[in-house]
Amino acid sequence: MSHWPATKSESTDPEAFRAFGHQAVDWMADYMRDVRGLRVVPDVKPGAIRSRLPVSAPEQGEPFEAMFRDFREIIVPGMTHWNHPGWFAYFPANNSPPSMLAEMLTAAIGAQCMSWQTSPAATELEQVVMEWLRKMTGLPDGFTGVIQDTASSSTLVALLTARERAAKWGIVRDGAAAPDASKLAVYASTEAHSSVDKGVKIAGIGLSRLRKIPADDAFAMIPGALEEAIRKDESAGLIPCCVVGTVGTTSSSGIDPLRAIGEICRKHQAWFHVDGAMAGTAAVLPEMRRIFDGIELADSYVFNPHKWMFTNFDCSAFYVKDVEALLRTLSMSPEYLKTLYDPQVANLRDWGIPLGRRFRALKLWFVIRSFGVEGIREKVREHLALAQEFKSWVEGNPDFELLAPVPLSLVCFRCRPRGRDPKDPSLDALNEKLLAAVNATGRVHLTHTKLKGRFAIRMSIGQLQTERADVETAWNLFVEKADTM
Repeated sequence: MSHWPATKSESTDPEAFRAFGHQAVDWMADYMRDVRGLRVVPDVKPGAIRSRLPVSAPEQGEPFEAMFRDFREIIVPGMTHWNHPGWFAYFPANNSPPSMLAEMLTAAIGAQCMSWQTSPAATELEQVVMEWLRKMTGLPDGFTGVIQDTASSSTLVALLTARERAAKWGIVRDGAAAPDASKLAVYASTEAHSSVDKGVKIAGIGLSRLRKIPADDAFAMIPGALEEAIRKDESAGLIPCCVVGTVGTTSSSGIDPLRAIGEICRKHQAWFHVDGAMAGTAAVLPEMRRIFDGIELADSYVFNPHKWMFTNFDCSAFYVKDVEALLRTLSMSPEYLKTLYDPQVANLRDWGIPLGRRFRALKLWFVIRSFGVEGIREKVREHLALAQEFKSWVEGNPDFELLAPVPLSLVCFRCRPRGRDPKDPSLDALNEKLLAAVNATGRVHLTHTKLKGRFAIRMSIGQLQTERADVETAWNLFVEKADTM
């Protein structure tokens, strides 16, 4: 039996690494091929995995085979398989072969990419790839991109920049600079992601200054209600700091009217941030860019290639117009980080919250080059078409109903047996039981939300390996299980 080298001198042996690396890659290839045959979510109880692991670390090094065996026999059976073709829960969290290979190369190099000098190629590749992505998605000139870890971090960066601009730089009202941050207010739809709530807390603005603007029947922010809330705050001496609009809300794929919101923001000098975390990938399709009408009025924008663009987590594309405002908010230059090149280059540590940065651009570069823009478009169109087909099945069955429009790849629906009153409160329990029964099969997995107080089942279609047969399997399970309720 070959062992992972036990001595310090042998621990960097490239030949041992080569042998074990081939085993790992063989397993990865088999996993991608065979994942369809696994349960989507493991049938384990809390503590089951932990009970099989030692309570203390080993004093001596262990053979690779032992580690790899435990990975296969203990860890994998306890994992939820987000890249299973039957994964219809939450949102897509894709990977793909080119992305995985790039992650392996990134790990091999092991670079810390916090500044240009620490990894020149990493910085310059990121700048190029973000410009590619801007053009691919039709984002107007004037936006500059950087890769963050998540949309939550990107929204926080936007809120911090908006706070600093409103409180200290550039916004003048009635001849005087804006007051301190305790006078600021933030606005978002009732359907906006919870990261907005968390962001205003972290930014020190506070939840008491977050205004939740009502949404219409399509779950989109109502511009008139936004204007009214802003005017009310202004009359009370508060400053509208930031408005967060959403294209493709998490619960329902609601699409806020960006143009109307952007015009209100300009009138009241508020920063306009747009969250397109999942929906942003749809903009690779020219025919879908209508849902981003008015994006040129935004000050910042984020979407996640690590959701619907087949790129391993984490890779969040954040774009901003006023780079100087961003840098004034986040830039720190202690003596030990200064270099001779600073005046000529972008040090991307100053574009986000952490100092340290992974080489995230490599995997996105590999994905775009491997699929090509048209290849990405083909998969996105396929997912959109599958969502429309699933929608038609719901509409065509008298025992089911839609609970929201379907502009993207998310279908929100419920079972309502024919003749049952739509306001019957027992429908929530019925659908909760139905969802649990479908998920218990292990063949597919979906999640739920509440829409206008009603329990809604969410069918989120966007995994790379998902095919029509997988979507049909999910629908047939719901019909089958509903018949037994």
